[in-house]
Amino acid sequence: MPSPVMAPQPLALNATRSRDARRRAMEWLVFMLLRGAILVVAAALAIIVGFLVKNGISAISWEFLTQPPKNYMTEGGVWPCIVGTLLLSLGAMAVALPLGVASAIYLHEYARPGTLMRIIRLGVNNLAGVPSVVFGLFGLGLFVTAMKLGVSLIAGWLTLGVLCLPVVIGTAEEALRNVPSTYREASLALGGTKWQTIWKVVLPCALPGILTGSILGVGRAAGETAAIMFTAAVFYTPKMPTSIFSDVMALPYHIYVLATAGTEIELTRPIQYGTALVLIALVLGMNLAAILLRAWLQKRHAH
Repeated sequence: MPSPVMAPQPLALNATRSRDARRRAMEWLVFMLLRGAILVVAAALAIIVGFLVKNGISAISWEFLTQPPKNYMTEGGVWPCIVGTLLLSLGAMAVALPLGVASAIYLHEYARPGTLMRIIRLGVNNLAGVPSVVFGLFGLGLFVTAMKLGVSLIAGWLTLGVLCLPVVIGTAEEALRNVPSTYREASLALGGTKWQTIWKVVLPCALPGILTGSILGVGRAAGETAAIMFTAAVFYTPKMPTSIFSDVMALPYHIYVLATAGTEIELTRPIQYGTALVLIALVLGMNLAAILLRAWLQKRHAH
């Protein structure tokens, strides 16, 4: 009998090759777009940093880094601002990190899916998009006025802690989600309670990811102006903070004051750029320390 009529093999092979070629072309195009986006971001960052270095490097000196402002802030340095920014950033994370991790543990490990969970997640996501000036007014109304804490470190810590909470909750919950479920099952099978499993198994595995949230939170807290101008930062103070109820100077607010409300705005232009350069270096240093700690924890956990 004659064999049945079949489609010519070369046609099917050509069609397959054509599809593969289109797929490779699309993949190449997408990767080029992604690389282009990365290059645009990197170029923008390089331009900003280069502009600040060009205009602010002349102001950087040992006196600038270790002395307080002088002569109506047209001379001197930014040492009180550096100390105030460090205290505000670290205090904000001391408030946000425990609350954020505890909230993430509840949302991921204990809460049951349902309407309430969706409302909570929607609230957290919306909180992340609230402008920082709203947090500043919230801190002014609650911590400064209602709780009578005044313009102080503690009021700034609480305000910045609330501001950083959505970032910490989101990254901590994602870190908990990435811990394999087999770890939990093995711990429970060996007789551990749910809390023992979370404390001794899940959290150590998720800690590097949680530190990612703290890195983002520190960066945001250190660079905020609107949230602290109502609650913690002052125009000028010659004294270093002596308690949690002391007011402080801060680098971002100092830049704002010099650029908008100073007595000699043009005269202080190099100081403005120099202060911005110090702020970037400070944030970079804190982020680098957190990244090194995260890498050390990841290496320790791998072994």
